[in-house]
Amino acid sequence: MSDLRVQKYAKILVEHSTRVAPGDRILIEGTTAAEPLVRELFAQILERGGIPHPMVYIPGMMPFSQEDLYLTYAEDTQLEFVPTFLKLAYDQFEGRIRVHSSTNTRGATNIDPAKVQRRNKALSSITEAQMRRGAEGNFKWVTTLYPTYGYAQDAGMSLQEYEDFVFGAVHAQEDDPIAYWKGSGAEQQKAIDFLVDKQQVVIRGPNVDLTLSIKGRKFMNSIGIFNMPDGEIFTGPVEDSVNGWVKFTYPAIYGGVAVESAELTFNKGRVETAKAEKNQDYLLKMLEIDQGSRYLGEFAIGTNKDITRFTGNILFDEKIGGSFHMALGAGYPETGSKNKSAIHWDLICDVRHDSEMLVDGQLFYKDGKFAFKQ
Repeated sequence: MSDLRVQKYAKILVEHSTRVAPGDRILIEGTTAAEPLVRELFAQILERGGIPHPMVYIPGMMPFSQEDLYLTYAEDTQLEFVPTFLKLAYDQFEGRIRVHSSTNTRGATNIDPAKVQRRNKALSSITEAQMRRGAEGNFKWVTTLYPTYGYAQDAGMSLQEYEDFVFGAVHAQEDDPIAYWKGSGAEQQKAIDFLVDKQQVVIRGPNVDLTLSIKGRKFMNSIGIFNMPDGEIFTGPVEDSVNGWVKFTYPAIYGGVAVESAELTFNKGRVETAKAEKNQDYLLKMLEIDQGSRYLGEFAIGTNKDITRFTGNILFDEKIGGSFHMALGAGYPETGSKNKSAIHWDLICDVRHDSEMLVDGQLFYKDGKFAFKQ
């Protein structure tokens, strides 16, 4: 792996995503597998005048990855415990950079879903603080990934191929990657401008027939501020407005468990029926976590044309150019979403063929491309 690419990757995260300023306390979450990037982040945060606080775990222990060690051995009282230092950082720090760097992405596959559910509830106060303070502009956060053998295996690539894929998706190979992300944001803004004051979205295709309301909701321009890689526009649909059905074309992975061919039917915003060809029981248990888990917190369109294939990692897959995704559970308050939940589970549907989206009766998107008239 090229040191220059790691340096540029860190530069994107420090200068573009979290916009580190002098005095900013920045939490760095990662594992020892991401040591090259963690080291570079530490140095560049210091160079910007920030105060880095690395919280580095052995693979399998990172709490927000739902990895195996904690879930395997923790009893109920431990599962319900809110991590002291994480809670403090999310409540008080100016920012955080989370680097997913698992070496075994299937470590939690055979964990009792009830334990995952209990742990998610314990962590929900931290997630709530992140979303609330982020919306208020008091907390600058970004989630990213460092390539490991585990992620490469999930994607069906060699480690070198996966490294090239990751650094290509974040555009760390660009002479000026920050300029690239700002330029992509300008293009996406055109679609967002079209959606201002619109009300109804209709999505039709081989795997979807849905209607939902975006009345009074705000679309966000996602250009690497919260996720890296990025490339999407998203909002929180009106909670009771979603009607119809969708069959997600890619496995929906949550807590290390892959739910395949998930199909949901909505009535007045609520998931009325749910089925899947694999791990249906897990899907049903996740829908029962709380009152908000059967409602949508997000509707989004993926725009990253350099992510063209499914890799088994939602950070990349939800950005696939020519797809849309919806998240069950917690919504982002800055979009106007009112949905609250312990989960935020993204599920993806490919719409690159024989598909269209209409907005207030006007063609907005067709076969994976924007088609609106400016």
